[in-house]
Amino acid sequence: MAEGGKRLTGTVYGLGVGPGDPDLITVKGLRILEAAPVIAYPATMEGESTARAIVDTHLGNGKTELPLFIDISAGHAANAPNYDKAAAAISAHLEAGRDVAVLCEGDPFFYGSFSYLFARLAEDWPVEVVPGVSSLTACAAALGAPLAAGGDILTVLPASLDEKVLRQRMEEADGVAIIKIGRHFPKIAKVLEDAGLLANARYVERVGFADERSLPITEVKADEAPYFSMVLAHHRGEAWK
Repeated sequence: MAEGGKRLTGTVYGLGVGPGDPDLITVKGLRILEAAPVIAYPATMEGESTARAIVDTHLGNGKTELPLFIDISAGHAANAPNYDKAAAAISAHLEAGRDVAVLCEGDPFFYGSFSYLFARLAEDWPVEVVPGVSSLTACAAALGAPLAAGGDILTVLPASLDEKVLRQRMEEADGVAIIKIGRHFPKIAKVLEDAGLLANARYVERVGFADERSLPITEVKADEAPYFSMVLAHHRGEAWK
């Protein structure tokens, strides 16, 4: 029991581990990762986890590992039971007084699945969100392409959006970042051309991983763009102009 008769419980950390390069975890993130007795991470139904792979070289012995099985091929509503189970599993460790570091690719609150766990845990348990380097800024660095400057409007667009919405948003913004491309690449290439941005577009995939690559968007094969790919484009070509 804590002072005053209050029960000691664990804290859950939404821990951003960066986009892929193990060296891009923050100093604070690494400190929490090393100290937490339990690490949890999203995993496919087959048990694969990109977040777990990113921090593999930083993990010591003696930690309890808690895979959180999420069907990435399904929508958020369909995954609700999986998030409920994940929150319950995390809560059991918190109830026992153990801190839990939930590993999050990139940043926990930038299109991160941790937001769904946060919604289920924050009212009942201490939660701390530890920001991480997002794929957005990592891709900009890898491409040597500043996202925005001065009074620019930067718009982040999920590739799954309707074609008309994508074009409208592209035309309204100065700089655009199109994320989670995968099977949507043919649509993205068409919309970029229609919006007059194809010549200014830069493509990169799997940033921070050993197989990272960037290439002219005209050389990307329509059926080979992975989910972890991004296109950056700016109406001026370069943000500093």
